[in-house]
Amino acid sequence: MLLLFLSFVQQYPADSAEPPAPPVNVVARDKANDAGGNIVLNWQLSGDDGAGTRSVTEYRIERSVPDSDSFVVVGTANKGVSQFVDAGAANGVEYVYRIFACALDKRSAPAISNAAAARAQWFHTGRVSMLIAVIIFSSLVMWFISQAKKGRALYIRPIAGLEAVDDAVGRATEMGKSIMYIPGILDMDDIQTIASVIILGKVARKAAQYETPILVPCTRSLVMSAAQETVKEACVDAGRPDIYDPARVSYLTDDQFGYAAGVDGMMLREKPGAIFYMGAFYAESLILAETGHSTGAIQIAGTAMPSQLPFFVTACDYTLIGEELFAASAYLSREPLLLGSLKGQDWGKALILLILAAGVLMASLGFNRLAEWLAVG
Repeated sequence: MLLLFLSFVQQYPADSAEPPAPPVNVVARDKANDAGGNIVLNWQLSGDDGAGTRSVTEYRIERSVPDSDSFVVVGTANKGVSQFVDAGAANGVEYVYRIFACALDKRSAPAISNAAAARAQWFHTGRVSMLIAVIIFSSLVMWFISQAKKGRALYIRPIAGLEAVDDAVGRATEMGKSIMYIPGILDMDDIQTIASVIILGKVARKAAQYETPILVPCTRSLVMSAAQETVKEACVDAGRPDIYDPARVSYLTDDQFGYAAGVDGMMLREKPGAIFYMGAFYAESLILAETGHSTGAIQIAGTAMPSQLPFFVTACDYTLIGEELFAASAYLSREPLLLGSLKGQDWGKALILLILAAGVLMASLGFNRLAEWLAVG
């Protein structure tokens, strides 16, 4: 009987009814580099965290405003964790926190924090390298724009597809045939469509100079309106406003393959001498390009859709790949603002490549601190 009593005492010691020790050194602070609404709590773990009969199972975090006895629970933290982020704080309002170490149905005395308020930061201090990159990039663009405005000749790599625009329009004129321009199938909120309409203005101006009719079938009503104004302005600039025919810039349908079928029918009826595909295309690209190829027309395509590029490269005479579509407007117009922007972007990309190469080299040689700083940015 005595042995049984001693065994019971060893299994349930006298201090098992006592609560665990509280955490200590609770510090509340605003979370850095955020838009506000977050307060970070740090504390030292309870002395009973991880061992003993009073082993802590979790920490309970409560919040209140200063000079108030009303606390609300904002969350819990697992044992062994000494940090908690209160993501529900209002900016500019000071809060006081208390943390309890909990063991089963018992909890320690509260550990009280200092008062802290959440605030939004204007600048992310971990993005200094990105700020420097933006300043350098913007400076390059502004400098090249100023040089272009002063009349300095800025070299742009020749793009075969754009060099062939004059030849394509001239060939259609010699054959007595029309030109067909297809501005893609997306609306005016797509950057490829905007670039396509800009290129349309240059092609239409050249066609007006040669008095060659141009057909522009559209799959969006807004694109049709923009294309009509662009072609009209091009005819006026060329000194031939009389040859502008708004019926030749037409709306077909919003349906993808209905539009492809309509354009194919126009190709087979009109037999254009030159066909331009500029803008965003999807599965209809090969259907259009194959039909255009069967008519014997010279075809020039341009798109930033990687999945459609193989079809255009196969079926067309010239293809503008990716960024060449966006560079086309600067290439054709020689507008100082566009030329300077294009040249500045190219130099910025070259600088980024140099920095990446330098970072790889430094990391390979063991100079990790600078490489990590560049990676953080």
